[in-house]
Amino acid sequence: MSGAGSDIILERMMALHPKIIDLTLDRVWRLLEALGNPQNDLPPVIHIAGTNGKGSTQAMIRAGLEAESSRVHAYTSPHLARFHERIRLAGSLITEDALSTVLDECYTANGSDPITYFEITTCAALLAMARTPADYTLLEVGLGGRLDATNVVARPALTIITPVSIDHEQYLGNTLAKIAFEKAGIIKRGVPCIVGPQADEALDVIEEVAARHGAPVIAHGQHWHVSAERGRMIYQDESGLLDLPLPNLPGAHQIENAGAAIAALRHLAKGDLATEAAVTRAEWPARMQRLDRGALAEAAPRAELWLDGGHNASAGQALGRHLASLPPRPTHLICGMLNTKDIGGYLRPLATEASSLTALSIPGEANTLPAEVTAAAAEAAGLTAHVAPDLRAALARITAEDPEARILICGSLYLAGHVMRENG
Repeated sequence: MSGAGSDIILERMMALHPKIIDLTLDRVWRLLEALGNPQNDLPPVIHIAGTNGKGSTQAMIRAGLEAESSRVHAYTSPHLARFHERIRLAGSLITEDALSTVLDECYTANGSDPITYFEITTCAALLAMARTPADYTLLEVGLGGRLDATNVVARPALTIITPVSIDHEQYLGNTLAKIAFEKAGIIKRGVPCIVGPQADEALDVIEEVAARHGAPVIAHGQHWHVSAERGRMIYQDESGLLDLPLPNLPGAHQIENAGAAIAALRHLAKGDLATEAAVTRAEWPARMQRLDRGALAEAAPRAELWLDGGHNASAGQALGRHLASLPPRPTHLICGMLNTKDIGGYLRPLATEASSLTALSIPGEANTLPAEVTAAAAEAAGLTAHVAPDLRAALARITAEDPEARILICGSLYLAGHVMRENG
């Protein structure tokens, strides 16, 4: 296998386990042991779990740390266009040669033993990060926390739990308390935990787990506060008040994510340069991202084209609030979702803000909801619904009727990845 491209190795890794998701840490521990336990050689780790906002919070922390010249590793999932997006080494996306090398090593060390795609690729990321000098490591949980493949660092520098809501019930449990328990599984003995805004049911569980581990909790609404006032973001904790620009990532929910990022940076004793950079320099694609250039933007030159990868009820609520805050303009959705998601819960908050929805099946995705099912759910939510065979046909239909429409492509990160590849 030596010298094989990363895509070939990744494809072979998909065949090592019959399930995409199978939550346990046994296989991860086995492979990490065979690799020499690279998780023990990482730069100081900030471990981030939660239902919504993990990626945005990570991006803001990274922007803040890098503004003070720190070298930062970052691991996130899923990717949009290329797998390499998941792994940043000291600030740069992993190179093809480096990725192929660590994937090859992990595939060889694992042999034919069962292991999921996410587990073996996470081990590869940890191996690459352990071999590259840096000042910090940002690890984003893939699913849950307690049994997630990233949950192998004995003593991180800090843990963060962003807002918890109902999602992935088939894996994490059917109540907010059960899901919060899984997220709180990243809490480690004596390690401080930054906690974003939570429902009482979730916060009670997180605080209980933290108390059991003797982990200090730094919670929103208790130890830090954040709000928007007169076009600025106001953050306050026991160290004082910060008057900052609004986050450059769009949406009111990003104020709360920024608050968690700033709480983390303040805990790490970072200064004003870092906290301002966190809200002004963060980059996180497919989170209410304006597409103003590229092939798709050129196909709808007079339209206002947006892309968002949120995919659960809480994301729908945040997206609906953001659409309501924009200047009035006829808004049309192009939507594709996975069959594991609460499509009704996602669409209902959007129904009052959009004129129509054009449904797509997500190209190349086995677990896509058929476009016809998405269209039926949109009709049930109160939207005028259409079905299109592909993205360009959807854009053509909308712009033929309303050339200057606001068009939001939404519903799944997998659809967002397809859009990024199509747009070029």
